[in-house]
Amino acid sequence: MVAPRRLRLGTDERRAQLLELGIKLFSTTSYDDISIDDVAERAGISKGLLYHYFQGKREFYVETIREASLQLRRLTEPDPKLAPASRLRAAVDAHLNYVQEHGPVYSAIYRSGVAIAPEVSAILEEHREVVMNYFLHDLQIAKPRPILRGALRAWISMVEGASLDWIAHPELKRDALRELLIAGYAAMLAKAIEMDPKTARSLENLLRRAGPDAA
Repeated sequence: MVAPRRLRLGTDERRAQLLELGIKLFSTTSYDDISIDDVAERAGISKGLLYHYFQGKREFYVETIREASLQLRRLTEPDPKLAPASRLRAAVDAHLNYVQEHGPVYSAIYRSGVAIAPEVSAILEEHREVVMNYFLHDLQIAKPRPILRGALRAWISMVEGASLDWIAHPELKRDALRELLIAGYAAMLAKAIEMDPKTARSLENLLRRAGPDAA
């Protein structure tokens, strides 16, 4: 029997293909239950070629998580063509769509990723900073005051925690969770306005545009 011909791909294309495979694998199988041999077999390449791209399973896992983070950033980046309230709702929708599709890998990253590879902590922190900067961009603020930074980071943590709980308890309707998250964002900013009058004007403007009834 003639062996199937392996498709020759460029370096970047092959690496992207492997990372996409990693997202699929870690969405269905735990880290401990996946071997480099499994990855190579599923990718249709030799183990030696796989080692050309990644030093081992741990690096493959870290880079898979990095790619998943980049994908989620691209999906949730606010669309400047939308009104601010619609922009927030679309971004939260995109986040929940991703969680719904890739729940196991999302859960694994946030619950055990750092224990597997400490580098995951830096990837998650970078992701949170990028998301926070999406909101700061709307305010045209390069360096937020502590109360604003704290409010945005608290909301991001709420989104992560609620997403993990939703994965474990999917009986909550997706649209209901979206509205809870949007309401939480508005409430967090309202409290920041109350506590920090120096940024109240810009935050009140943002809150008015991004509130759940402002679409």
